[in-house]
Amino acid sequence: MTNQEQIIFPERPVLIVDDEQEALNGAALVLESDGIFNVILCQDSRKIASLMTQTRFGAVLLDLSMPHQSGEVILPTIREQHPDVPVIILTGHNDLDTAITCMKTGAFDYLVKPVHAARLTSAVRRAIELNDLKNEYQSFKHRVLSNKLDHPDVFERIITRSPKMLSMFQYIETVATTPRPVLITGETGVGKELVATAIHESSGRKGPFVPINVAGLDDNVFSDTLFGHLRSAFTGADAARKGLVHKAAGGTLFLDEIGDLEMSSQVKLLRLLQENEYYPLGADGAIMSDARIVVATNRSIADLKSAGDFRQDLYFRLQTHHVRIPPLKERPDDIPILTEYFIKKSSKILNKNPPSFTRELTHLLLRYQFPGNVRELEGMIFEAVSRHKRGPLSLKTFKEKMDEASLQDTDTALLIPVKNTSSPLGSTPVTFGEELPTLNEVQRLLIQEALRRTAGNQTTAADMLGITRSGLSKAIKRKGLII
Repeated sequence: MTNQEQIIFPERPVLIVDDEQEALNGAALVLESDGIFNVILCQDSRKIASLMTQTRFGAVLLDLSMPHQSGEVILPTIREQHPDVPVIILTGHNDLDTAITCMKTGAFDYLVKPVHAARLTSAVRRAIELNDLKNEYQSFKHRVLSNKLDHPDVFERIITRSPKMLSMFQYIETVATTPRPVLITGETGVGKELVATAIHESSGRKGPFVPINVAGLDDNVFSDTLFGHLRSAFTGADAARKGLVHKAAGGTLFLDEIGDLEMSSQVKLLRLLQENEYYPLGADGAIMSDARIVVATNRSIADLKSAGDFRQDLYFRLQTHHVRIPPLKERPDDIPILTEYFIKKSSKILNKNPPSFTRELTHLLLRYQFPGNVRELEGMIFEAVSRHKRGPLSLKTFKEKMDEASLQDTDTALLIPVKNTSSPLGSTPVTFGEELPTLNEVQRLLIQEALRRTAGNQTTAADMLGITRSGLSKAIKRKGLII
């Protein structure tokens, strides 16, 4: 099987309708030259209805002048029965009135034969992208409204209860099956490779997930690593070598630290994204690729573009699908469950019994801004567990690892805001409005806030409030709180 035969793009085929076999073959060849291999040819216009009932098409190329049923008759039917499928009209007659009629009926584009190859492929690619975006929007809308994931097991390795993370997972499921690239951004330590892996596993692709960190790679090393080389391509190339793009065939190629890529390498990456082809070092001919590209960076691509360090065309190509991972400081609800998870994980690695931890530790971690994010929290806990001998985990071990600039001076962030007015006592950390809340109201607010911060974990919430687990449970029932 050749490399071209393995490629299936687009996911939904393009239907080409023309009564002349030569015209059908010519259009198919032009599309294939641009990497659009998934096409279906139809020479009899009477078969269009059954074909479109049996298959979901990404776009339709429709000739106007045909026996049996003309394109002008078929177009309104397609638009009525399959409104989501873009239709591109092909005709040998440059008739303005006909063109206006077709566009009013809902045609996506109107092309007059003979059509320049670049004009034809551009129209088809735009139609495919429009169709994909519409389907992605509908899919995302469905997931958000249902507040569910189709494949929650894909995200099991990402420990979270954050609503922001759930929204991100829903977006990933929406875009994962498309062939277009995905840009992942986020601070150091948020888990960009975990998210890239989840995108790959959600995509249903049969090929492997191939990660590579491109930071510090000069253009020659980048080209050789990704695209490979032929024998004798350069001094020392005693044997041919296939690159990572070939290894990722049918799967996903993940390029981390894309913001550090040299400009000359950016040109080659852009060609791979636009044309789905690459040149091994020493090769005269291009090789087609069906690897899905996912890239990540902890830097601002927009700032790099403005500074002239990142190509504008590559920037816009990568912006099609953008996944931003929120930092740990934006999802404090995850800190208690991550703490518990990493304690168990570290204890298993170190062959120890999992130690307990106090509410004071939870307070300390909630005050910390975690510039190193989840990776920093995991490192802290592993160090603490490795040094632990008896009793609960020591706060001292954590404080030694913390950057003082990222540690809040007071527990103000943990308090419940009631009204934004100053306290008459001045020194108290709690503020009150003109009308004091009742003790019952304050208790309810404290319990609700503790449960929110611990993502519903009553044991941890009870520790934060300084009461027993059973006492908190009774208070929840007594106040009729829904958790």
